[in-house]
Amino acid sequence: MLLLGIDLGTSSIKVSVVDEQTQKAVVSAQYPDKESDILSPKPGWAEQSPDMWWQHVQEAVRKAHASGKYNPKDIGAIGIAYQMHGLVVVDKEQQVLRNSIIWCDSRAVEIGNKAFKSIGEDKSLSHLLNSPGNFTASKLAWVKENEPELYSRIDKVMLPGDFVAMKLTGEVTTSVSALSEGVFWDFRKDALSEDVLGYYGFDKSLIPQVRPVFSDHGRLQKSIADLLGLKEGIPVTYKSGDQPNNALSLNVLKPGEVAATAGTSGVIYGVSDQLIYDPQSRVNTFAHVNYAGEEKRVGVLLCINGTGILNRWVKNLFASEISYAEMNQQARQVNIGSDGLRVLPFGNGAERMLNNKIVGTHFHNIDLNLHTQRHMFRGVQEGIAFAFRYGLDIMRENGMNPTLIRAGRANLFLSDLFLEAFVNATHVPVELYMNDGSVGAALGAGIGVKAFSSEQEAFSNSKPLQLVEPDNTEAYEPAYQEWKALLQKHLS
Repeated sequence: MLLLGIDLGTSSIKVSVVDEQTQKAVVSAQYPDKESDILSPKPGWAEQSPDMWWQHVQEAVRKAHASGKYNPKDIGAIGIAYQMHGLVVVDKEQQVLRNSIIWCDSRAVEIGNKAFKSIGEDKSLSHLLNSPGNFTASKLAWVKENEPELYSRIDKVMLPGDFVAMKLTGEVTTSVSALSEGVFWDFRKDALSEDVLGYYGFDKSLIPQVRPVFSDHGRLQKSIADLLGLKEGIPVTYKSGDQPNNALSLNVLKPGEVAATAGTSGVIYGVSDQLIYDPQSRVNTFAHVNYAGEEKRVGVLLCINGTGILNRWVKNLFASEISYAEMNQQARQVNIGSDGLRVLPFGNGAERMLNNKIVGTHFHNIDLNLHTQRHMFRGVQEGIAFAFRYGLDIMRENGMNPTLIRAGRANLFLSDLFLEAFVNATHVPVELYMNDGSVGAALGAGIGVKAFSSEQEAFSNSKPLQLVEPDNTEAYEPAYQEWKALLQKHLS
């Protein structure tokens, strides 16, 4: 059987068709080739069109089919991974009512802060494992407060992956994992949070039917099957946010195991069997993909909004004519510590690990007689690595002490310079895999359709490519401490 994985990212849609037997991708395709726009009607706002996502999903699937490497009719299940925390609202006819307010939008920060105080900080943390913060529930509250006529027409509230599944199947479902990332879930009661719904005045009917992550979330409608060249009735058997999905695809399922990504945003995601939380909600705890039964697993997530997006910004500004590999090669010519240049990479909305403050990106200590674009390239990658160290120290405060981090050989982890800076700044080795979110989503679909006997079996053929260990921590530590002091000045 073939499995179709759809990864709804911020910059593009990627799909993979995976052979159940080999657990390898037969073909992968991405659409569009250039990065999708993020709409920002006001400073701190970030939106995308769900209808654009759906159009891009169709184009990516057709692009995969056009390879001719498989028979589309052999696809037996579909899995979906998606950018987390976005808000999608539809009416009774399943028509989208407004653009999605996506993960890096900052408009609802104060709404969430007020909810945190009104519900009670201790109660929020012990039951939600988070402050309502800038998550999906608070974004919905913003719509209710600022767009009341539109709000009155909402039939269902969804995360981005729920929306794609709805377009495929006509059914609207969600999961505990999705609801927890929206901060709608009470972990102590293992139910929808009456505190959040009551405080914001949300009717329970807005929430879709809750099903397990690995389960039947609907069957492919005939009209959509015909449109996409697939068989009618194929089940959607897996839906997960991109970071739990990345952890799954790296076989990070057991307590103490840790995954990382460094795409548009940067994430460290560790699995725990305890309902732990950070007293300041700087790192966040959500239900993992295997949060079920007696052995409940949660994911503790550190997110840095401004990682790969900053590297891309610098490339567009200084090096649009060269490749990322050439940028990295130039950066290699600069000394560790970038000859004093320090970069704070926080220019993509409110940063949760910085108490939801909008700090912005800052370049410090620029010497016009010394620093070149090469220093910019290196300083940015070191600054991002230092942001990971800062966040990892917060995770350590909360009992997550990784001895190994697994990551896919992708995005910033393609850069040997970044890898060197990351392991030496954090003091933690990194094990690299050929890892892909759409492949993980496809294998998740295989778990959901019971093509595999366990989650672990789905990744039994996955082998590490490389182990990168710290070898020069003493050279990076002074630069990190100086970077940290600069950040603390901006936070004070």
